[in-house]
Amino acid sequence: MDVVRQRRRAPHARPPLLTGARLRAAAALLLTVLAAAAGVVGVLATYHQDHQLDVATVRMSVHPGDRGALALYVPLVDWGVRFPVVRLPAELRIDVRGVDRTAAERIAEDQQVDLHTLRREVRDAVASYLRVLVVLALLGGLALGGLVALAVRSRSGPRVRWLLACAGGSALACTAAVALLLPPRGPLDEPQYFAHGADIPQALRAVEDATRSSQHLGEEIDAQLVGLARLVIAPAGRLPAAGAPRLTLASDLHNNVLVLPALRRAANGGPLFMPGDLTDRGSRLETAVTQAVVRAGRPLVFVAGNHDSTGLERALARAGAIVLTRDGRLRADGSLGPRVVRVAGLRVAGYDDPFLRRPGVPAGTNPHPDAAQQAAFDAWLRGVQRDVDVVMVHEPALAAQAFARLAARPPSHPLVFLVGHTHMQDLRAGGNVVVLNAGTAGGGGTGNLAEHQPIGVAVLLYALKPRFGRPLAADLVAIDPGNGDATANRRRIDLGGRLALSHP
Repeated sequence: MDVVRQRRRAPHARPPLLTGARLRAAAALLLTVLAAAAGVVGVLATYHQDHQLDVATVRMSVHPGDRGALALYVPLVDWGVRFPVVRLPAELRIDVRGVDRTAAERIAEDQQVDLHTLRREVRDAVASYLRVLVVLALLGGLALGGLVALAVRSRSGPRVRWLLACAGGSALACTAAVALLLPPRGPLDEPQYFAHGADIPQALRAVEDATRSSQHLGEEIDAQLVGLARLVIAPAGRLPAAGAPRLTLASDLHNNVLVLPALRRAANGGPLFMPGDLTDRGSRLETAVTQAVVRAGRPLVFVAGNHDSTGLERALARAGAIVLTRDGRLRADGSLGPRVVRVAGLRVAGYDDPFLRRPGVPAGTNPHPDAAQQAAFDAWLRGVQRDVDVVMVHEPALAAQAFARLAARPPSHPLVFLVGHTHMQDLRAGGNVVVLNAGTAGGGGTGNLAEHQPIGVAVLLYALKPRFGRPLAADLVAIDPGNGDATANRRRIDLGGRLALSHP
């Protein structure tokens, strides 16, 4: 009896928590779940759909694993813009694959485009693609999950119907997450510009960091198509702009030192050309404040405008800037060097403004060059024309007589004029002559707050083999200082035809 009682009191041995059969069952279920999820992700990564819009053909696709965003990309010009409005860790991509030639010609000629219809077409195309994608993702998850369920079934594991149910539930859950998190939601107000190569203007990085745009997707598409249209109208014989040397142009800062970090990012370690009006009155206080602009470019190349002073010129030269005058480069000790200098493979000369603030000379409120001053500039240009690639002059009107002469008798090699003063972006080309105006880098500056002008920066891409061959393209960036809205357009430069003499 005692033995029996002891046996009854002895605790029963507990079975092991994880037997071999249970491990195999758990592994089978896990593999089934992973297979169903992989089937859904595989469809997301591989399925794309082309849509023919009124003006272009676009391709819809998804890039799993990227940060959640809606991205518009134009492979031909290798840059795009993305908006963080997708909650799934995936990028919903819209690639512009081709542009209808008739539509391209209409856009390139700056004719009206029905943006309302274009936006509706884009929304419908995205919705159609997402509906098909969700169905295919579910089928992909069910198919792969079901195949793995059949492959891992065993007598000691879960029954086949439980594995198939697990595959179906996992595929349905993953597809539901895609349907809820992939469609874009929220305002398109934080653009992030990107590129896979070197063909995106560096100034766009300044836009990305310094602005908060409220442009809509349709406006972004229109801007992309305008630049793309101008590329496809006459592409033959054009040199590729990808990887080409570049210079950054910014003028008329007018004391607005708040934009200096943006200019530094725009120049991105390259040369920054500034044709005048760094200050508003050329005073010593302004000079001390604005000398930091020298660090924005490597190097900074400066020509004085009508709002600058001889004191500012000397201060910039001492700080390391390349300061050009009609008589030669101003050295740090006040002496003059050669009239033509080399910067980034370019031969550059500059003509300081005739209304430059000089000691003891009262400044004009809105000076305008007369015929004698225009003739003096033209005579100076004749003396250096054969030896230069780039000419810097603040006031475009000062070069009016020279422009007329060059339009009638184009130079033998490409000649680029970098100008300012008007506070309006402008690009004119023809007859081997290019005139580029970036607008106002300071948005009117602290001395011109009533102007409400957009902040402007330009980037010129050019060829250098065997020497300065020709300019290729110009990127014009404009930022509204009030609401941060930004536009960035690339224009290929065609040196054929005659130089247009009209000014903005």
